Amino acid sequence: QVQLVESGGGLVQAGGSLRLSCAASGYIRSINRMGWYRQAPGKQRELVATIATGGITNSADSVKGRFTISRDNAKNSVFLQMNSLKPEDTAVYYCHAIVTTTYSGQYWGQGTQVTVSS
Repeated sequence: QVQLVESGGGLVQAGGSLRLSCAASGYIRSINRMGWYRQAPGKQRELVATIATGGITNSADSVKGRFTISRDNAKNSVFLQMNSLKPEDTAVYYCHAIVTTTYSGQYWGQGTQVTVSS
C-alpha cells in the first residue's frame, strides 16, 4: 500500500511564507506526476501545482509567481514553497501522486491545514 504523508502546514500572517512537504512510502516502482491540491471551506478541491518526473511544472494562475513546486525523486518527495501568502490561500492542502506499484494508481495524502490571517 502507498502512503503520502504531508507536513509543514500552519498559521501565518498575510505576506508570510510556508513550505509544505510530502513523502510517499510503500511498495513503489515509480512515481509519475506529483502535485498539490487545496480545498477551502465550501469550495471544490482545486489544483495548485503539479510536477512531472522530468521536472515540468504546471500551476494555477492564482499562485503563479508566489508558489514553487519541486520534487526529490530519490526520496519520493514533493515540496511546495509558498511565499507572499494571502488570506484566500487558506485551505486544506492535499498531496497527490500517480504511482506505479503493480499497476498505476493515484493516491492522496490526508491533508494539511494552511491558515493565512489578514
